[in-house]
Amino acid sequence: MTGRTAITRVWPPATGGPLDDAAIADCYPRAGQPSLRVNFVTSIDGAVSVDGYSAGLSGEPDKRVFGALRMLCDALLVAAGTLRHEAYRALRMDARRRAWRQAHGLPDHPTLVVVSGSLDLDPALAAFADAPVRPLVLTHGGATAPPGLDSVADLLRFGTDRVDLAAGLAELRRRGLGQVLCEGGPHLFGALTAADLVDEVCLTVAPLLAGAGASRITAGPPGMPRTMRLRHTLAAADGTLMLRYARTD
Repeated sequence: MTGRTAITRVWPPATGGPLDDAAIADCYPRAGQPSLRVNFVTSIDGAVSVDGYSAGLSGEPDKRVFGALRMLCDALLVAAGTLRHEAYRALRMDARRRAWRQAHGLPDHPTLVVVSGSLDLDPALAAFADAPVRPLVLTHGGATAPPGLDSVADLLRFGTDRVDLAAGLAELRRRGLGQVLCEGGPHLFGALTAADLVDEVCLTVAPLLAGAGASRITAGPPGMPRTMRLRHTLAAADGTLMLRYARTD
């Protein structure tokens, strides 16, 4: 743990000292059935970004959980706008995480799944061009793909004029990608919530007041509130909280 911010579990109570990376991963078990997990970081006052980027909120403790959640998933779901804005690189596990996945009977790397209604995607992006596993793009029947996109990704069309997320998730599960991790952005989170597709929310609360201006972690038309149950609270020595909520049903 030398040189790293100590993380401990404060609820449910746990014995022992700071958690190592393996113990952190154990706090976020893979579900026994197909599941959609959403991961976000927010400020104390609810901001989704600082100066337009989530990196301004994400410290070392959040990055450790972020890495663990990617290691645990079968597929990483992200909106095209977030992919572009946050400059996603190829979804590639390091040697330690590949070893963990191999030991648990998983492929070396998760599959990147991009949701795009417009197909405004550059095939030369590293997330596509350098991907160790061929990415998938969830889109709809009315979208026109740019030249070369089908050379670096498989296009899956669900819906006539907008992406049918429920059908898209069903196809991922048919392909064996049952444990899906969504990293946003806010409009995708809002759409998944409206369709009642979110099973778990992993939320990091950064010890920061961001002030006015930034949006929330969810966006889109309002929908019915949904009750979730707190599963654990992790706390870092720098004041960061990592919360895990799951459906009550």
